[in-house]
Amino acid sequence: MIYIIDSYAWVEYFLASKKGEIIKRLFENEENVFLTIECCIGEIKGWSLRERENFGSIYKVIRVNSRMISSTVYDWIDAAQERFELRKSIKNFGLIDAMLLVKQKEFSCKIISGDHHFKDLKNVIYLEQK
Repeated sequence: MIYIIDSYAWVEYFLASKKGEIIKRLFENEENVFLTIECCIGEIKGWSLRERENFGSIYKVIRVNSRMISSTVYDWIDAAQERFELRKSIKNFGLIDAMLLVKQKEFSCKIISGDHHFKDLKNVIYLEQK
């Protein structure tokens, strides 16, 4: 299975939270492939600065465990359309969240997230504590 790991999910993984354990278990299956979109790296860098975490170490773990994927101008255009449509039903749906959906369609994969915007969307592994 192919998965896109969003910023929220990576942070939970680095916090070693109960939510992050889900990702850890998915990493154990060598048949799984993980992707991280470049825009999520900026969000993770911001988190590491706020939390005084070593971004170099974090970035290395991300690179070892996932493949970095880039976005094109056309992806961003599609993301703007996706966000416009989703905001009709999901308040404050973000542009980076929409980019995750654009890339999800491109790679026919699942998104791993705990962001509440993704809770009821298809092909999402939603991280929540039960």
